[in-house]
Amino acid sequence: MNEHTYRQFDSELEAVRSGVLKMGGLVETQVANAMEGLKSGNIALLDQVIESDHRINLLEMQIDEECNHIIAKRQPTAVDLRLVMTVVKSASDLERIGDEAKKIAKAAKRLHGGDQPIAPRVELGHSADIALEMLRGALDGFARADASSLNTIKLQDAEVDANFKGTMRQLITFMMEDPRTITNSLDLLFIAKSIERIGDHAKNIAEFVVFLVQGSDVRYEKSIAKEAARNKES
Repeated sequence: MNEHTYRQFDSELEAVRSGVLKMGGLVETQVANAMEGLKSGNIALLDQVIESDHRINLLEMQIDEECNHIIAKRQPTAVDLRLVMTVVKSASDLERIGDEAKKIAKAAKRLHGGDQPIAPRVELGHSADIALEMLRGALDGFARADASSLNTIKLQDAEVDANFKGTMRQLITFMMEDPRTITNSLDLLFIAKSIERIGDHAKNIAEFVVFLVQGSDVRYEKSIAKEAARNKES
């Protein structure tokens, strides 16, 4: 490729990289607004989250199209190919986080707009804050091509998972003790699960950053290690 073509290629790569960061910022706002709407009962804010979901979907489609163009036209190799693959996979996880924000907003609307006033008190804000911190850390690592935050994000993910299990046990107890809480308890459980899934998707992005920087796939390290040990024993 000549110098002009190289500059075009670099510009195209920067465009899809910037697209992921733009999408990440929008997704972060969606999650924060959904949780704020849940806390405050601001139905207009919850409606805004639900209605804005299509913007995230369109961004993912645009990024996919641009990446397909790069692969077809530029045939990238080595770190450039890893960047394109990381962009595609990260955009997919961001789109799913957007879906979870929409689910939270819909459940929050049911909780605040329903006829059943009895809702168990469970703490969801702390886990949501951790999940958002994970997302910010993963996106920051992507922006700086720095994979050093993965271990911290894994520890945060374990905390979010543990909090979800604790919330689930609480809600099951509430439902058993007072059947009138079942409807609202289920909505709270759906929200708790969405928060847990947001953490999972953020961890995925952090793992893709490791692939981008180091060229190694660390998503299934435990499964690979277990399989290797099983094969060794046999």
